[in-house]
Amino acid sequence: MGNHRPTTRSKNKRSRPDENAEATTEILRKIILTKTVTEDDVHQLYNVWRPVCQGCRVNTKDNPNCFCGLIPPPNGSRKSGLWQKTSEIVNSLGPDPSKDLRLSSSTPAGLTNLGATCYANSILQCLYMNKSFREGVFSVEPQILEGEPVLNNLIRLFAQLHYSKMAFVDSASFIQTLELDNSIQQDSHEFLTLLFSLLERCLSQSKVSKARTIVQDLFRGGVSHVTRCSKCGNESEASSKIEDFYGLELNVKGLKSLDASLDDYFSIEELHGDNQFYCDACATRADATRSIKLRSLPAVLNFQLKRCVFLPNTTAKKKITSLFHFPGELNMAQRLSDCSELDLIYDLSAVLIHKGSAVNSGHYTAHIKDDNTDEWWEFDDENVSNLGQEPFGSTSTISTAEIGQIEPVDCSSSAKEKDILLDDNNMNVNQMHSLESNGVSRPKTFSSVDAYMLMYARKASKSDSQRTAVLSGEQKIEKDGSLISQETDGSLPSHILKDIELSNAAYLDSCEQYKSKKEFMLNHIMGRRQEVRLILSKAPVQPLETPYLWISTDWLRHWADTSMPSIIDNTSILCLHGKLPLSSISCAKRLSAEAWTDLFSQFSDSCVKYGGGPTLTKDDYCIDCIFEMGRNMARANIYRDQRLLMKELAEAALSGEHMDGKLYYISKSWLQQWLRRKHIDLPCDADSGPTASIRCPHGELMPELASGAKRVLVPESLWMFFQETAMEVKPDDSVGRSTFSSESEPCAICGIELTEAAFSEDNLREFKLKQRQNHEKLCMNKNIALCPRTKYYLVPSSWLSKWRSYVNAGGKNASSAELDALNNVIDMLLCDKHSKLLERPPELLWKRDLIFQKPSITDGLTIIAEDDWRLFCEDWDGTESKGISATIEIDSDVKDDNIGTCIDTSIPEEHINDGISNGSSRRLLVETSPQVCEECIGDRECSELMRKLHYSNEDICVCLISGKEPPKSILEASGSISEPSRRTSKRSRKSTYGNSVNLNVSGTTSVYQLKMMIWETFGVVKENQILHKGSRVIDGETASLADMNIFPGDILWVTDSKIHENRDIADELSNTNLEVHVTEEGFRGSLLTSAISSQAVSEAYLN
Repeated sequence: MGNHRPTTRSKNKRSRPDENAEATTEILRKIILTKTVTEDDVHQLYNVWRPVCQGCRVNTKDNPNCFCGLIPPPNGSRKSGLWQKTSEIVNSLGPDPSKDLRLSSSTPAGLTNLGATCYANSILQCLYMNKSFREGVFSVEPQILEGEPVLNNLIRLFAQLHYSKMAFVDSASFIQTLELDNSIQQDSHEFLTLLFSLLERCLSQSKVSKARTIVQDLFRGGVSHVTRCSKCGNESEASSKIEDFYGLELNVKGLKSLDASLDDYFSIEELHGDNQFYCDACATRADATRSIKLRSLPAVLNFQLKRCVFLPNTTAKKKITSLFHFPGELNMAQRLSDCSELDLIYDLSAVLIHKGSAVNSGHYTAHIKDDNTDEWWEFDDENVSNLGQEPFGSTSTISTAEIGQIEPVDCSSSAKEKDILLDDNNMNVNQMHSLESNGVSRPKTFSSVDAYMLMYARKASKSDSQRTAVLSGEQKIEKDGSLISQETDGSLPSHILKDIELSNAAYLDSCEQYKSKKEFMLNHIMGRRQEVRLILSKAPVQPLETPYLWISTDWLRHWADTSMPSIIDNTSILCLHGKLPLSSISCAKRLSAEAWTDLFSQFSDSCVKYGGGPTLTKDDYCIDCIFEMGRNMARANIYRDQRLLMKELAEAALSGEHMDGKLYYISKSWLQQWLRRKHIDLPCDADSGPTASIRCPHGELMPELASGAKRVLVPESLWMFFQETAMEVKPDDSVGRSTFSSESEPCAICGIELTEAAFSEDNLREFKLKQRQNHEKLCMNKNIALCPRTKYYLVPSSWLSKWRSYVNAGGKNASSAELDALNNVIDMLLCDKHSKLLERPPELLWKRDLIFQKPSITDGLTIIAEDDWRLFCEDWDGTESKGISATIEIDSDVKDDNIGTCIDTSIPEEHINDGISNGSSRRLLVETSPQVCEECIGDRECSELMRKLHYSNEDICVCLISGKEPPKSILEASGSISEPSRRTSKRSRKSTYGNSVNLNVSGTTSVYQLKMMIWETFGVVKENQILHKGSRVIDGETASLADMNIFPGDILWVTDSKIHENRDIADELSNTNLEVHVTEEGFRGSLLTSAISSQAVSEAYLN
């Protein structure tokens, strides 16, 4: 009953007797003798006398006055429950919606990424931040929106970006309307072009002029392709045609700045020779020039930087990541043909960024300028960051600002890693400050390695304050004589505005609910903690005379560690009499009356309603249970004393000592187990069945030769003790305590069965011995020398292997299962169509002028002697005439006297390949009857080959050879055909091939992909790899491994020619993809490329 904790240091030492247990025994013995229970006895038995525990680490079970460990220390916490960390309690409420609250109305909102929709998010943010475009689409009539779901969802998305209280908006509705695949990354410029085309069709039905042509008015310009005759100066008829554009696609490869790309775009191409132009005026072919002329400019000018180039040698695309410079202010007056204005200034308004080195992957972000505040913002899906007054931020880790020089440009690695702020002139920082102090402002130039699209907005001048278009002899953009308002947004449709107001209200309400719920929970938790500490401080009871009550430790622990405790529950510590038994003292605590009152008053209503409690006072100890425990203790003492006496008799019986009187049989193993048990106070289940294992199914004594029937004679007194205890434990089990006196005879029926089984085992043993003697060499797996023109027979190697295992098995490994009948085995070797042999005979080889067959363990056929076949037929149900005979023949050009004498020579199979006469030119043939069916074998091998060619996710071994020639072991292993059934020596199976690796491949894996794996593993560039299988060189890169007869388990070896220079594998990976190329689908299947009208889409949505 004491607080005894054995440690690992003393785990093998015998524990000392518990003084409290001895005191309890004495008190119970006194109670049984006097038949009275005093108050002092109760105090001793229920451990009331124990002092109040102070500061132990865990709650002591045998001390009802210990309340330690129920709560953590003042500054402590737990992983769960009432005392876990406050942050974890708050996390259990779920995410805080207020974290997604928009900081202010001037802070733009982000868009959710639905998987791979960052390309669409970046474009949509660029369009939304264009105030004129946003105002134009907001002015569309509500009745038009009802039939145009694309336009309706776009306006709804823009309205949410403008008015939503959340920091980001869900773009799923608009993306789903376009029927885009969220999991596929697309090109942002292609998306913008197709979106403009779709919006033009949708907006064309509007009667509001500001909305109907907003896309054309803001983003459409005009160019013409001019072809001029160098001889007469005449221009072609097509030169006068003006083509619309929504963005200029500029080359980046080999060009360093926007000006250089524009020069390249508008450059003049000379047409000479075969490219001469047919001039109508000259009526002949003549030299000419071809160029692009810029006829008109839009209000918003988009430049698409062609960073993706096609590589003809690899038929793949590669991204150009060179540094590219672009100005913050662009004058397009000199670029426009027939321009009457000196300045046509555009300000940089947005930069679309594509991060990543691959073309078909990566991530799109947008840096956009707010026209109202001139501040730049970075839009990265849901995240929006303020960049200040510069497009790449002044303190951003992505870019830094420096004063430099445009030509020449530093394209070093350090320059490529950052976006650099440049000045048009070659000047240092001091010169820059000097110019600015003198009132001279110099335009800034920015540079980036990831800029993918540039957007410039035309800066309005005083002369065109009422226009937004660039004029080229005529007005380009005009709407009812006034510009689109840049000050205020157009009015939103009422239904959209109402939905947004409801959404904002619901969101703000969820924030308030979370806040209230959080405050309530934290206040409740703090209050519960204070309450628990207060009540536990009142719980201990010091004097014995003070009133106290008993409470369940489990309930108290649950109450002290739960924010919402249940009602008081003492039922788990009650006995059948509704009192507190002595056995429950370790599960109960002694609680002060004051603490009980606080607890009970708190849960009083619940107790009455749900039957909580019951209340256990100091007088509610169970006298009946105390007397019952005393009687059990007395019985235990008597049983221990009896068992001690019986143990001496049991040990004497096991030792074989002579005993007088009547004797009885019991199980020997049961008696041994009975003796091993220690510290037994009362009979248990193990005391039942002393004769169960020696009783046969017929109810008689089992013969001792039977398994588990060993028995021993015990005296009558010991047997009676065993029988009584077994009856006490299992009174209904009469079979397990059957009485067998020393005169009992073993069961005759079981004796006969055992004799027959032993006789059958003797016969089987004799049969196997005869088999081993008749077929000694086959049994020992020895290969015998064969003679030409001698009749032999063929049997399957698999059947012979099973026969060898059967006849050699003995003892516990002996099996009574016999082999298949030989007639059935031979029938399976013949084809149904021609009744010919479906297996080729084994190969033969010479060794010291003797003929041997190559061994085969499980597959193929084995040659055996005629006598072996005859004896097999007698023992294994075979017909001698149905056998497959074989005769060895030699080429006629070889004389018989060159053949060694056929003697009875045998050799173990593992040494059969040693010392082969490789120089012999004699060819050996095996003629069989019936003959081999080459037609059926060919069909089977063809199907097996096809199966081998279509493997997937299998391993091959590749060895890197440093020298010119590989080791012989690798060459032989690489050249051999992999046969899973082929037997190899242990030494060969454990061989490793130095610098080797297992690669997981499939039959469709190309040689190119395999070389890329080797490059990644060994660091040998694919151009330097010379790949071999055996002595054969594997050439080409487009062929598959199956085409090159490379199968699972094959061993290849590769050498490094070191002809080409080493390079980083990342360059190759960026040019091509190791996976099978899939045809780019683009936006095929989406609404952007669909010919279905918007009205049809709207009807489909309504349905």
